[in-house]
Amino acid sequence: MEHNLAWQEFERVAMHVGTIVAVNDFPEARKPAYQLTIDFGEAIGIRKTSAQITKRYANADLLHRQVVAVINFPKKQIGKFMSECLVLGAVGEEGDVVLLAPDFKIENGLRIG
Repeated sequence: MEHNLAWQEFERVAMHVGTIVAVNDFPEARKPAYQLTIDFGEAIGIRKTSAQITKRYANADLLHRQVVAVINFPKKQIGKFMSECLVLGAVGEEGDVVLLAPDFKIENGLRIG
């Protein structure tokens, strides 16, 4: 089912580029996941999130990688962990996620739009 999105709705989604500065295993998660700490630059700051991306990415592959994330969803409590943003990726049929990222290294915090 397709829902037509008004331009004003799209403009409300704050998608920004950030660099992963820390990656930790998340053994308490129901599905295999990492806890990510992402630097979105001086204006936005550091945000944390969890991501079920262990099928394609090893811990070391993620460190210093730029990603795209939505930063204006409400915070979400996941066990004892507070998720503060949502990393974006394409989800395959078997749940494997391919992260969205810029082609070139760019300034943290730049808005996608």
